[in-house]
Amino acid sequence: MKIALIGDSLTEGRPGVSFSQMLKDKYPQFQFDNLGKPGETIKSLHSRLSKTKLDTDYNISFLWIGVNDVYSKLLKVQAQPVAEDHQIFSEYFSKVLDMVIPTSDRVIAVSPAIVGEDIKNPSNSELRVLSSIIETVSHKHTKVSFLNMQSVFERHLSNVSSSKYVSIGVLTVMKDVLFYKNPKRIDQLSKKRGLHFTLDGIHLNSHGASIVTEEFSKVIDQFSSNNNK
Repeated sequence: MKIALIGDSLTEGRPGVSFSQMLKDKYPQFQFDNLGKPGETIKSLHSRLSKTKLDTDYNISFLWIGVNDVYSKLLKVQAQPVAEDHQIFSEYFSKVLDMVIPTSDRVIAVSPAIVGEDIKNPSNSELRVLSSIIETVSHKHTKVSFLNMQSVFERHLSNVSSSKYVSIGVLTVMKDVLFYKNPKRIDQLSKKRGLHFTLDGIHLNSHGASIVTEEFSKVIDQFSSNNNK
């Protein structure tokens, strides 16, 4: 089976712990193409896919994008253009889906998860709107399924008490990338910041990466089972 992982730094696996590596370790018999790029927004992903064509023989493509359209607005420096409003986000998400659908037997549109482990903060409220848009657009296509990753994390967060920490300093993010590569050190820093599932409110620690791996694995196992009948 050939699987595409399309997205931003969460998919690439830096900073934080890589769920894609966990998937590769869990399914050594499958090919995973990690197509994550740090800082990617829906607009920049559209631009990238316009210039670099995807392979056309994927069994499953996971499309996980949107968090930077909210998170990057908190940063002092925006590396990539963001969707100016919900209508533009919807239009660009539709365009990206149109690019991905012909390349894969099944496309999984994944909602952005969280910006900060305080699920009631304004950024997470905005992500709920984007998640709703992604779900609406996804349901227009028979080959596309929607995975609400935000609701998954909200369910886990409802059982813990996390700090409101969100890393908004570019230098802090760069430091996390350069000096925190070992999962054990990442988890230690996460704990120091009062976080349970992320390194900095966005990027995954070991626990968060395991949650994503589990959700993606359900899709992979179901697809594999259906095609082996």
